Amino acid sequence: MTYDLHHHLIRLCDAYAAHANISHWRVAFLARGDGQFFKRLREGKGCTVKTASATVQWFSDHWPDDLEWPADIPRPPKSKEAA
Repeated sequence: MTYDLHHHLIRLCDAYAAHANISHWRVAFLARGDGQFFKRLREGKGCTVKTASATVQWFSDHWPDDLEWPADIPRPPKSKEAA
């Protein structure tokens, strides 16, 4: 499950970065305040489930309306703050 979660985060980062035409570093900084976050995941390093869940929530809250969310990645509802 941890592999799937990390893989999902990387896929969300890739899709968001490509759509917004920004770097992975910028996505990591926006989502986590840490430009190296996705680089570390790509290198096989991990993060806590709490951090991964918060990052998926950030993507859900900030996902562009004109970009389809990947069908095989569960999407949490937008948080109250983002709604």
